[in-house]
Amino acid sequence: MKAGIINVTGYAGIELARILHRHPEVEIAGVTGRSQAGERLGDALPHLDRLGLAIEPDLAGSVDVVFSALPQVASAAACVRFAREGVKVVDISADFRLRDPAEYAAWYGAEHPAPDLLETSVYGLTELDRQGVAAARLVANPGCYPTAALLALAPAVRAGLIEERVIVDCKSGVSGAGRGLSLTTHFSEVNENVFAYGVGGHRHLPEITQELRRMRGGYEPSVLFQPHLIPMTRGILDTVYADFAPGAFGSPQAAGQAVAELYRDAYRGEPFVKVVDKPPQTKQTWGNNDCLVYPTVDERTGKLVVFSALDNLVKGAAGQAVQNMNLMFGLPETTGLEQLAVYP
Repeated sequence: MKAGIINVTGYAGIELARILHRHPEVEIAGVTGRSQAGERLGDALPHLDRLGLAIEPDLAGSVDVVFSALPQVASAAACVRFAREGVKVVDISADFRLRDPAEYAAWYGAEHPAPDLLETSVYGLTELDRQGVAAARLVANPGCYPTAALLALAPAVRAGLIEERVIVDCKSGVSGAGRGLSLTTHFSEVNENVFAYGVGGHRHLPEITQELRRMRGGYEPSVLFQPHLIPMTRGILDTVYADFAPGAFGSPQAAGQAVAELYRDAYRGEPFVKVVDKPPQTKQTWGNNDCLVYPTVDERTGKLVVFSALDNLVKGAAGQAVQNMNLMFGLPETTGLEQLAVYP
């Protein structure tokens, strides 16, 4: 199949080109870039030279699938034409994740250009909606933080085990901010430093809340979501805290064993979600499409604590996009994504 990448020069687009290059069923037919249109891809990004492509201002020729790695708001405008022409689209930005156009406008500061497509797009967290993704023509790729948080919470929410108040405490590498220059991602500002951002409201919050609500009828989550920037290039580590529903378990000890079994059952057979026996490390996912999940129960407080780790550019972006594309075209979802983590 022929694939086009819109905005190959951003970090998600770069990672997508790397993954698709070794995909046995995909030919990268064209790539675009905003500031470097007209250049050879190998001149702009030497490690992608073997693709033998030029960066175009727009995708030309026919393609079977389009990936958009543009920032939010710009991405929606670029995707609409292809979606209306019947080309399958995977949007890696946030432009088709929120169902409510008013909520989109409130969080992203712009009116959505195609609110009708919000109704038909499918939220592409593959493990939680395989049938929807397989039947979709427009997939909204999840955000990196929400991917880790939702996979950490899904088994407990679906089983009705936890109360509605949830705390999601997150750490991310700097690549999550993209390639655009800013003071907060300047080396001298980030190095030897850790700080919270998005205090009081981050754009991934409504996405997490929306998808938690869809997991169980009558569940109305109240989510406290707080991200932090860590001086590393890649990686997401989410730590999720929740109280058990009254009477869910007789004791914290009983809860611990039951929760471990619940999570292993929920993700048994999943190729990319692995329930592990100790708190995961971001480096254990560097460069691959895995999300490592470690559920536990704090015996002193009786709270559920779940740790989840992934590579924000792979399972949190480009790898998830390819996993979704595989399902959309009836391919095994692991195709092109079998690589191990790079370590150390």
